[in-house]
This record gives sequence, C-alpha cells and structure tokens, in this order.
Amino acid sequence: MNSSFWKSGHTPTLFAAFLYFDLSFMVWYLLGPLAVQISADLHLTTQQRGLMVATPILAGAVLRLFMGLLADRISPKTAGMVGQVIVIGALFCAWKLGIHSYEQALLLGLFLGVAGASFAVALPLASQWYPPQHQGKAMGIAGAGNSGTVLAALIAPVMAVAFGWTNVFGFAVIPLVITLVLFAWLAKNAPERPKAKSMADYLKALGDRDSWWFMFFYSVTFGGFIGLASALPGYFNDQYGLSPVTAGYYTAACVFGGSLMRPLGGALADRFGGIRTLLGMYTVAAVCIAAVGFNLPSSYAALALFVCTMLGLGAGNGAVFQLVPQRFRREIGVMTGLIGMAGGIGGFALAAGMGAIKQSTGSYQLALWLFASLGVLAWFGLYGVKRRWRTTWGSAAVTAARV
Repeated sequence: MNSSFWKSGHTPTLFAAFLYFDLSFMVWYLLGPLAVQISADLHLTTQQRGLMVATPILAGAVLRLFMGLLADRISPKTAGMVGQVIVIGALFCAWKLGIHSYEQALLLGLFLGVAGASFAVALPLASQWYPPQHQGKAMGIAGAGNSGTVLAALIAPVMAVAFGWTNVFGFAVIPLVITLVLFAWLAKNAPERPKAKSMADYLKALGDRDSWWFMFFYSVTFGGFIGLASALPGYFNDQYGLSPVTAGYYTAACVFGGSLMRPLGGALADRFGGIRTLLGMYTVAAVCIAAVGFNLPSSYAALALFVCTMLGLGAGNGAVFQLVPQRFRREIGVMTGLIGMAGGIGGFALAAGMGAIKQSTGSYQLALWLFASLGVLAWFGLYGVKRRWRTTWGSAAVTAARV
C-alpha cells in the first residue's frame, strides 16, 4: 500500500478496530470449533448441533442493526466498549456456572451474538477516517478481524481436550479484557462523523433497491464465510471421521484463507473495480463448493476446494465493502448495519440448513449444491446491475474509486 493511504486516516484507530473485531469474531465463532465436543456431552442431534452453532450468527445479525443505532448515538468507540463488557460478562458466567443443557447453550449463543454485532462498530469507526479512494483498503483491514475465527478453530478444540470445553470460555475472557483496554486507549472517533440515524433512516434505506442488492450479495459472501466456518468442524467430523482437533485444523486452514483475502479483496477492488472483482470471486466460490457437493472420497481434496471457496468468499467480502461507501457514503452507518445483518442471516441459514439437511437426508450434498446455486444467482444479479451502477453513482464523474 502506498504512503498516501497511511497518511490519509488514523492508523491507531484502524489497528484498534481490527483488534476489537478480531477478538470479537473469535468468541462469536467459539461454539463452532467446540460443537463436536459440546454435542457429544449434551447428546445433541445433528440438527440441534447445527442450530447451536448458528444461533450466535443469527443473534449477531439482528443485533448489528441495534449496535449500528447505538454507535450513531453514543459514538462507535463507546458502543464497542459497551458490547465488549456484555460479552465478557456472558463468558464469565458460562465458565463459572457451566453449560448443562441444549437450552443453556442456545442462551450463551444469544449473548455471543453481541460479539458478532461488533461489525457495526469496527467498520464505521475505521472507514469514517478515510477518503473514498482508500475505502476498500481501510474497510478491508478493519474487516480482516474475521481472522479471529482462525484463532478459535486452532486453539479452542485443543484447549477443550486439555482443560474441558467449559474452561475455554474462561480462557477467552483474558484476551477480551486486554483488547478492551487497548481499544479504550487507541481508538478515536473520527472528527467528522455523520449525524445519528433514526429507525426511519433504516426504513428509508430499505426503499432503495440497491440496498437490497448489497444485502443479497453480502448474504452470499459473508454468510457463506461465517456459515461454513461454523459448520465445517461438524462436516469434517461427520463426513470423514476426523477428530475434533483435526477437524479444527482443517477448518482453521479454510477460514485463514478467507480472512487473509478480505483486505486483499478490498485492495483488488480498489485497483480493478469492485464489480469485476466480485464477479470473479462468485465464480470461484460457486464452482468449488459445487465440486465439494459430489462427496469426494478424499478429505484432502475437500479441504483444498473449501480453502479455494473461502478465498473467493473472503475476497468477495472486501469487494462488497469497497462498493458500499461509493453508493451510500452519507448512509454508511445505516448500510453497514443492514448489510451486516443480511450477511449474518445468510450465515445462520447456511449453518442451520446444513445441519437440518444432513439430519433429514443423511448427506450434506443438497445443502452444498443449494449454496452453490445462490452463488450463481448472485453472479447473474451483479452482472445485471453492472451497467446501471457504472453509469450512475459509479461513474468517473461521481467518484474517484473504481467501480
């Protein structure tokens, strides 16, 4: 990245937003890597396991809207600190009191949804410091906090074997407290923040057809990323008989690729245009996930295809949020909440749907092919709006960014 990017904004805030998002994502995703061990101890069915790992995703999706409203009113920094304290409290209670039933696991998932709502804080906090031509990079770096899923996938199953999965919740409190201190110290709200939005502003935004397109596009890219990340430990355990730790390593490789590609996707979109980048990423993801649906006999082949899928989805996340500020610069807080909510709902549907379809059919094949079909549908939808976007708000006369 050239020096103009680092001089155009506030680097400590960008770093703080990334760190806050990274650790929040780690705990938001925590039930996914622990799903095999938790379901074994609580005697859960495949469908119950799928709903358990999907509950934080849905809760985070809904709470992103309210966290966006809170960030508008009391500032992104303050909203982030409030959310972090709630998550720390929930994990501490889960550690001290334990999780003894399916219902208690779902309740914990609801509170972990607050961590997922960090999306509505981290991205506006970072992006409000940067000009249009650097939005893709700034939001890509802040959004790369979804790499927290890698930490959870790598560490949580190992710690669960060594100390018991309930104690993992207690260990997770430690980095969250450290992150809260650093966030309070380093993060600063942008001097020129948009005025607070009301619920009427959200309803108004929903009246714009482009907002629905962006919500759909992100429900496929981010929904695919977080939905697969949550479902893959169970998938590798069911499909190939891998141990929870090995399944966690496989999943970590997948989510690492997707996380790495988010900032690169934003940078590629800045260079080649968000639409072109996103079209390419949908192609990669749809082809690879469709291939996995053939129930390959080799776990290594499935792993390679899932990694390629996540690379495409991760880059697609960055590309979507290179485009959003160009179309909705004044409404970026509202749109971040709405689009983030749609992404979480997509992830919930995928994670819960994979468990339900596996329970009813005995195979993940139909679920994977349905998701691949959504990728194809998103490709055609984006291609259909390409010309209109490039000749209106995305034209060179309107924005310096490449659309």
